Amino acid sequence: MCGIAGVYPNEREAPARVRHAVEAMCTRMLARGPDAGGTLELGPGAPVLGHRRLSIIDLDPRSNQPMTSADGRLSITYNGEIYNYRELRQRLLELGEVFHTTGDTEVLLAAYRRHGRAMLSQLRGMFALAIWDGPARTLLLARDPHGIKPIYYATSSTGFAFASQVKALVASGLVSDEPSPAGLAGFYLWGSVPEPWSIHRHIQALPAGHWLEVRDGVAGAPRAWHDIRQHWRDAAPARSHPPGDAELAELVRSAVLDSVRAHRVADVPVSVFLSGGVDSGAIAGALSAEGGAVEGITIGCGEFAGRARDEVPGARAIARRYGLAHRVRWVRQGEFEADLPRIFDAMDQPSIDGINTWFASKAAAERGHKVVLSGVGGDELFQGYSSFERVVRATRLDRRLGWLPGSRRLLGSLGALASGPLGSPKLAALGSQLGSLEGLYQLERGLFFAADLPGLMGERQAREGLEALGDFRASAASARDDWSAVALLESTSYLANQLLRDSDWASMAHSLELRTPLVDARLLAALAPHVARFRAGRGKRWLAGSPEPPLDAAIVAREKTGFGLPMAAWLAALAPPPPSPAAERSSRSTSSKGDPWPRRWARHVAAEWGL
Repeated sequence: MCGIAGVYPNEREAPARVRHAVEAMCTRMLARGPDAGGTLELGPGAPVLGHRRLSIIDLDPRSNQPMTSADGRLSITYNGEIYNYRELRQRLLELGEVFHTTGDTEVLLAAYRRHGRAMLSQLRGMFALAIWDGPARTLLLARDPHGIKPIYYATSSTGFAFASQVKALVASGLVSDEPSPAGLAGFYLWGSVPEPWSIHRHIQALPAGHWLEVRDGVAGAPRAWHDIRQHWRDAAPARSHPPGDAELAELVRSAVLDSVRAHRVADVPVSVFLSGGVDSGAIAGALSAEGGAVEGITIGCGEFAGRARDEVPGARAIARRYGLAHRVRWVRQGEFEADLPRIFDAMDQPSIDGINTWFASKAAAERGHKVVLSGVGGDELFQGYSSFERVVRATRLDRRLGWLPGSRRLLGSLGALASGPLGSPKLAALGSQLGSLEGLYQLERGLFFAADLPGLMGERQAREGLEALGDFRASAASARDDWSAVALLESTSYLANQLLRDSDWASMAHSLELRTPLVDARLLAALAPHVARFRAGRGKRWLAGSPEPPLDAAIVAREKTGFGLPMAAWLAALAPPPPSPAAERSSRSTSSKGDPWPRRWARHVAAEWGL
């Protein structure tokens, strides 16, 4: 895992300034790749590429980047892992390619030389890459199907710049740090900045599963090469007779084990984040079956000890069942407060999540680990969230209400009346969310709502932000059923914009590569046609049966609590943040008194950005 950066300048820009900008970006991303680093100047009118390396596959310095092909035609800077690189390498050898390293980076160069952009569909892994084609004078940027690895870009008077982090682009000195009303509005609505926006007006994210080509320092429009939404489209499963439960359980088992096996490819030891739940437990069990030394890392909090939210007993039971070495790292409020400056420095964009991953990654790094497997994504695919049931039930009730004139308006009015000072703030927004599954999903997942924005960021910024976001509700119209619709929204919104992004910055801040076996394009392709069958706990039970032996029944039956921290208690000890100047001037400024902790934390985060 690494950090990548580059600038494709216009002809007028001084080469020294471009080189210094790339070096500054790489310095800002030092934690992403402490093992090696370098820059590559490709000549007049060509890009300067930069790289910071965390050595995971082929530890030899010959695999350092940026890397240029033996014929001098292609150069690459790349962040990620290609799990099937050995199979691709063998195919390329049979076509006559010659390799000088044993890693995946040189495989990418050879695959691009042979197949061009078509090689993207052959890759299994997580990646963000930039490839310079000297003869064609083009720079290609591309990102993996789920967007596990980030890449951001900006166009300025200097030309085109890109990096693995938003803060790195700002550090280049070439890109304005002007706030984005759309990014800020999206943060308040969802708790994370929705792609393709960023928290800065002039910086955008390359969307998941997209490529972008730059010629003469000018970027074309991002184009999709893979769309995970296709797995939830209206077409029925290819088979005319759906599999029975036993057959579907076997399909889950084989697909999950295949993904865990692929994600274990590394030339360094692999560890696992181990909670007391099914997702990480299934991964731990699958890892143990593969053999080798694996250590489970668990975060414990004294505030949860002996209570339902205590993950430690369940994690210990899983470690014993599979014979794993196990490390429990206790975290207390004092450490949270002491780490806040480092957390905010590492947090690449405003988010209300990621603190749990920060401490788990810190614990893994303290143990000397460089690679960890995480159960993130399991709830989105196997319907582990209670939100699936609630959103589907609410949608079906809402459709019935639609037949009764005025019923939705009446329900919305009752919700607003019931919200009150001590009621749920979401009741006040009920009326604006009725009428669609997407609206009810936002009611479930949303942090604040459109009517709250003027009081949070000022009326002018709120209006501009909402106009830029347009219809900010992600569409689930292509899903084949309500269950698939919620899964699609969970995967393309919450998972993509929050969980995966937070996993990236929080782990990379500790020079740790976090891998996600349950977020894998092949796994999704195999299981998405059956996602409606995963309801009511069946999906999690089948996932729990993947390892041999399967997870203990007590782990499966345990009430889901999530991989959380006692944030409500910890935040109570912090002084409330001041309101933003724009919010203070607003006629509709909102009070944080009585807010749920995610809303209070969002105000702290926004204040740290000066928003």
